[in-house]
Amino acid sequence: MADSGKDGAPRLDLAAQNDVFETTPPGEILRWVTDTFGTDAVLTMSFQHEGVVIAHMLRDIAPDTPILFIDTGYHFPETLAYRDELVERFGLPIQNLTSTMPRPEFIAKYGDDLHQRDPDLCCKINKVEPLQLALRGVRAWINGRRRDQAGTRAGMKIAERLKRADGEIVKVNPLANWTAKDTYEYMMRFDIPTHPLFEQGYASIGCAPCTRPILAGEDERAGRWAGSGKTECGLHTFMEPADDDETPAATDATGADKDPS
Repeated sequence: MADSGKDGAPRLDLAAQNDVFETTPPGEILRWVTDTFGTDAVLTMSFQHEGVVIAHMLRDIAPDTPILFIDTGYHFPETLAYRDELVERFGLPIQNLTSTMPRPEFIAKYGDDLHQRDPDLCCKINKVEPLQLALRGVRAWINGRRRDQAGTRAGMKIAERLKRADGEIVKVNPLANWTAKDTYEYMMRFDIPTHPLFEQGYASIGCAPCTRPILAGEDERAGRWAGSGKTECGLHTFMEPADDDETPAATDATGADKDPS
């Protein structure tokens, strides 16, 4: 613990905590999160393998931890089927989030090709805004990012303090120092099925119109928004680091904020 936060409660010393986390197994990091924040912690996942691994770990640690899935309306049918399979198999406490703008209204206003003309705006409406609403009042946000997924993620901390309109939130990346191999081996060890598109070369799977299989030699996220210059969807960049957290925001080549999923 360190100085007091805005609500008068002791503020966590995340610098010291991160030193410990660098050699702490992900399961123990998750136990710390759920012991520290209780019902004010959530996991976000899009049913990529990292989120699936964390959700599986939470079954034995804190099985009631809410799991937020953003249903953008543009997911691959395989992703939705995979979601339903794992929810039924493992009893995951999924909360499906959707845009506050009904799909007919969205199409009438922007057309059904906004992802081609303005992918940042499409992500903002269908991904970022639903999550912003869902995270109100949440004190800890667990997600599945890894440092080796992209250059924009290479320097991220395991625990980050972010600021928002209603205060602060601690964002936890328990698999930050894992690799894709670590994730796959965990899934094989516990007989967890992989995403149906994984064997077809999809290493990072987002919305269907904006995702393709990766090519030989490409990095894991090269199939996301390929050819557009976009590298992140906005979920991990819409909140800035708190004053005492110097974790850099993800940026594109021009230095403008971009949006990870």
